[in-house]
Amino acid sequence: MMEGESEHMAGNFLENNAVVVVGKIFTDFEYSHELYGEQFFNFILEVPRLSETKDYLPITISNRLFEGMNLQVGTRVKIEGQLRSYNRKSPEEGKNKLILTIFARDIMVLPEDEIVKNPNEIFLDGFICKKPVYRTTPFGREITDLLIAVNRPYNKSDYIPVIAWGRNARFSEKLEVGDRIRLWGRVQSREYQKKINDEVVTKIAYEVSITRMEVVEKETQKS
Repeated sequence: MMEGESEHMAGNFLENNAVVVVGKIFTDFEYSHELYGEQFFNFILEVPRLSETKDYLPITISNRLFEGMNLQVGTRVKIEGQLRSYNRKSPEEGKNKLILTIFARDIMVLPEDEIVKNPNEIFLDGFICKKPVYRTTPFGREITDLLIAVNRPYNKSDYIPVIAWGRNARFSEKLEVGDRIRLWGRVQSREYQKKINDEVVTKIAYEVSITRMEVVEKETQKS
C-alpha cells in the first residue's frame, strides 16, 4: 500500500519534491529579485496545525502567478510548489546559513468556509547527506535529525532539514549517508534562542516533520 501511495503521489506531481499548503497571507509581499524578466516576491503564510498553534512559512512567488489577483494580508490561499534551499551569508555570524523557502508553482484563493482536510503536506524523495543524529527531549520524546539532499534539474540539489519522531526516529537513526528515502510530512516553523555577541536573539528555523517514511532499496534505485 505504501508503495502504491508513493507512486500515486509522485506520479501526480511528476517530481521528487512537492508541497501543498493552505493558509492566510500574514505579511505584505516584499520584492526579492528578478530573473529573466520575472520578478520574485517573498511573504509569510500562516498555516494552521491540528493543535491551536500555527506555522509561519516563507513563500517565494513570481509576479506572473499572482497578476490580476487581489491578494492582501488575510487572504486565504492554497499554494502548490517545492521546498527549496539556498545559502546566504549571515551578517551577524559571518558564515553561510541554510535558508528554506516554499517556491510557489501555483496559487489560488480559497473561500473562508471551504474545509481543507490537511492544510500542510509535503512529499520528498532524496538522499541522506549527513549522519543522522538521535536524541531524546527532556520529556522523553525520541527525535532523529536528518539532512536530506533532493535533486533538482541542472545538477542542483536542495538540502532540507528533517525531523523524525518516535518509531521513525529509531528507524532513521540507523540510516547511512547515501541511503535514499521517501518521506511524507509537513513543513513547520520553530522559534529558538541563540546567543550572538552576548545578546540572546529569537530566531525561526524551518524543517520538515515526518509522519511516514520508507527506504528505497538499492536494487530499486538502479532500475
